Amino acid sequence: MLDKSAIRATWHRLGAATLIAATLAAGQVAQARESTPRQDTVALSALPAEAQNTYRLIHVGGPFPYDKDGSVFGNRERLLPVKARGYYREYTVKTPRARNRGARRLVCGGKPPTTPDVCYYTDDHYASFKRVAE
Repeated sequence: MLDKSAIRATWHRLGAATLIAATLAAGQVAQARESTPRQDTVALSALPAEAQNTYRLIHVGGPFPYDKDGSVFGNRERLLPVKARGYYREYTVKTPRARNRGARRLVCGGKPPTTPDVCYYTDDHYASFKRVAE
């Protein structure tokens, strides 16, 4: 015959092990969510006309109105999927009445730059991005 206290102790150990396993699994899921940034999607046709024009210029290789256009985007904020340095390039989207380059950009990834795999639009100087869908 089994000792009731031994059975209880076994159940407690199983319960504790299950709780630990569930906690670890939840932590791994949360970590996976943090390492894969979530982006909203925006249709190319829904972007401002200036962004659509910049998008066309990217695909034909320019000419671009700003010297920094086409420079490497470092993704330091880690808001875009992590890729090797040099994968992303940034392009200025003109802002009407702005005295400088403004806050709007297209950031595109892929090689060569004229056929990007993906482009992202930001209108708040890299604080958030929306994936551009053609």
